[in-house]
Amino acid sequence: MIKTVEGNFDNSEVNELLNKHFIELKAASPEGSAHVLDIPGLKDSSIKFWSLWENDKLIGCGALKFINNNHGEFKSIRVHDNFRNKGYGVKVIKHLINEAKKLNIKQISVETGAGEFFNPARKLFDQYGFKECEPFSHYKLDENSIYLTKHIYND
Repeated sequence: MIKTVEGNFDNSEVNELLNKHFIELKAASPEGSAHVLDIPGLKDSSIKFWSLWENDKLIGCGALKFINNNHGEFKSIRVHDNFRNKGYGVKVIKHLINEAKKLNIKQISVETGAGEFFNPARKLFDQYGFKECEPFSHYKLDENSIYLTKHIYND
């Protein structure tokens, strides 16, 4: 059974996972092309953040940033190393999409890197029907970024 916890930034495991995420993304992205948020950035009132747990083991985390009333952006999606390549990324994406639906979000967008390091993320978003789009929100064209979007509906 998967349990989700909103917020939870003070949990040491969540904090460690996010810090590892920040370090790796900054290292994998050229200067000026890293759009990862630190913990204070994730605490912004326009963002909701969740950690996902299975049997008290941290699976991963993800955030939903409100661009406007109907449009959201995925941020800080990360699966713990112990759960990688086992289908848990799907569980994080499913949770975020379900939360977006509850919040009446109709469109989800995401910025991810164009480099090889980001292939698993792009593959996951492709699996969920995200399609390439123009830069959204505050983003600008950047050869190191890929912008994806998907319309979601309440079933």
